[in-house]
Amino acid sequence: MAEKAFNHLKQYLDTQIIGQSEFTKNILIALLADGHLLVEGPPGLAKTRAINALANGLEGDFHRIQFTPDLLPADLTGTDIYRPETGQFVFQQGPLFHNLILADEINRAPAKVQSALLEAMAEQQITVGNKTYKLPELFLVMATQNPIEQEGTYPLPEAQLDRFLMHLRIDYPEADIELEILRLTRGEALNNHVAKPTPLTQDSIFQARKDILNIHLAESLERYLVELIIATRFPQKYDSQLAEWIEYGASPRATIALDKCARAHAWLAGRDFVGPDDIQAVFHNCMRHRVLCSYEAEAEGMTADNILSRIVQLVPVP
Repeated sequence: MAEKAFNHLKQYLDTQIIGQSEFTKNILIALLADGHLLVEGPPGLAKTRAINALANGLEGDFHRIQFTPDLLPADLTGTDIYRPETGQFVFQQGPLFHNLILADEINRAPAKVQSALLEAMAEQQITVGNKTYKLPELFLVMATQNPIEQEGTYPLPEAQLDRFLMHLRIDYPEADIELEILRLTRGEALNNHVAKPTPLTQDSIFQARKDILNIHLAESLERYLVELIIATRFPQKYDSQLAEWIEYGASPRATIALDKCARAHAWLAGRDFVGPDDIQAVFHNCMRHRVLCSYEAEAEGMTADNILSRIVQLVPVP
């Protein structure tokens, strides 16, 4: 029953985000794996529309935060407001107290603002003064970065990037897809109405998360999954050239993320077991922000994706 509801939600997202089937699938994987997304792509590729469409299909609320250099942590978390009529301070919740958050152009804000968001992502709570406030149980952040403009930005440190479940990259659509986008937006402007699906309840999402953890993962595949991570830390075991390309490998948090995402990928495909293809399908998205390329790799024009593809080739599949 839950699989059917998620399939309907996937179909709805694909009608709203034309030509980005992999993107919409990965949004659902993040939702099922209880993680957060970092999405990198040029402006105008429906990143805001995607998270808004997801909010339309869920029992939850959505808030967009435009990150700018003058933003303060309190603009995200909220702050204590003095009420003169009562002589007391009352906490005013910030935009983080919503189920779905779009952190638009996260690298536009300084480090202290980024840290406030990343703390909320990791701990699912925020602290103001000497009080701690819990965030909603259903809490998903989709942060975006614009790869075109880097002037005046504050790049996220590698250690903080590790807090994101996946790092997705999207690019411009083909001509046929862009034609469909043009017709969709024209039709919406004429009708001024978008049919929304029956919202997916939060209880069904939490139940699906439990179901995913019960999916069968063979011991040999567990070891394969771990070996993929170990290959980023000790690449010399597999290839001397690979060792020159990797400065730092992935943490155990990457292992947990890869396991969750592979399970969610298999579940969305209607299977009750995880196969090697499921692990490989999410490997790049789970790892590209966790593997730090060396100077030699950059000098040779190697990217994290190139290195990860090499690892998949070298680590034997059971």
